Amino acid sequence: MRIVLDAMGSDQHPGPDVEGAVLAAREYGDTIILVGDRATIERELGRHDTTGLTLEIVHAPQKIVMTDKPAAVGRGKPESSMHIGLGLVKDGQGDAFVTAGNTGAALAVATLHKLHRIQGVHRPALSTILSLGGQSIVLLDVGANTDTRAEWLLQYGLMGSIYAERALKRSRPRVALLSNGEEAGKGTALVQEAAELLTGSGVNFIGNAEPKEILHGQVDVAVMDGFSGNVMIKTLEALAQVVFDLIRQELMVDTRSKVAGLLAKPAFRRVHRQIDPFEIGGAPLLGVDGVVIIGHGRSNAVAVKNAIRQARLAVEGQVVDAIRQGLTQAPAIQEQSD
Repeated sequence: MRIVLDAMGSDQHPGPDVEGAVLAAREYGDTIILVGDRATIERELGRHDTTGLTLEIVHAPQKIVMTDKPAAVGRGKPESSMHIGLGLVKDGQGDAFVTAGNTGAALAVATLHKLHRIQGVHRPALSTILSLGGQSIVLLDVGANTDTRAEWLLQYGLMGSIYAERALKRSRPRVALLSNGEEAGKGTALVQEAAELLTGSGVNFIGNAEPKEILHGQVDVAVMDGFSGNVMIKTLEALAQVVFDLIRQELMVDTRSKVAGLLAKPAFRRVHRQIDPFEIGGAPLLGVDGVVIIGHGRSNAVAVKNAIRQARLAVEGQVVDAIRQGLTQAPAIQEQSD
């Protein structure tokens, strides 16, 4: 494969981005195309052993930073690593685009200026993947569209189901709507209308799910509006950090606790690895006409490498083509698209 990587994406770019590219090229044997300032990338590559690896550099004189407004960079930075990188995928010179950069900017550039939406898609959805107990759960939308319509949630269910099946290898993924109760009829008017549309849509819709069902792995795909999804993800991230900080504090209270902490340290590491978002690396922007994986700005080299792995899985699973076909083949979804 030819994976295009935004080398100027992460908060600490280009260090983690370049190192992650090297790790990915070594492990997967793919061509990694690094997009960004050539001199900076070459200098960073000089710190690594790249013998036998296929790493290409495409120069981009501009970069998009986290403080840039998505609406402004859409046309304001046409020579950015994000514009040029997505352009390579659009022109068929790359199979997928990976960035740990500004999420809003990636959404705007991909949707409005480069790849555009798959025909029939109302709005692309930003997803995230939770890894809990060895099981991956797709959540979408988690921030692309704060104000949502029921027919959009219907399409999110289809796209999330296809991704879970094609990239995560789930057979008949269980799709649920995030709600304040499991019972039918619970939730806002939006949730209730979306539930009616998802029933009989062709996806394996199992009804509503509260956060506890999602976190216990009783669903494979959790569908929600972008506002609720964004709040949920940020709450989970904050809660995980608070819990680990509290445990760390309590284990330092006295000698007995310190000894117990040392004995339990390997178990804590295993738990942390299971919920560490860097182990997933990134998640797809579903609904655009190309594979786009967006990682966290705090990504380290391992996270970047794993984001590239997510891109490979989406390409191998032909997720974009499957979504295109799914939109035309599912009667309920085709009706809403029309």
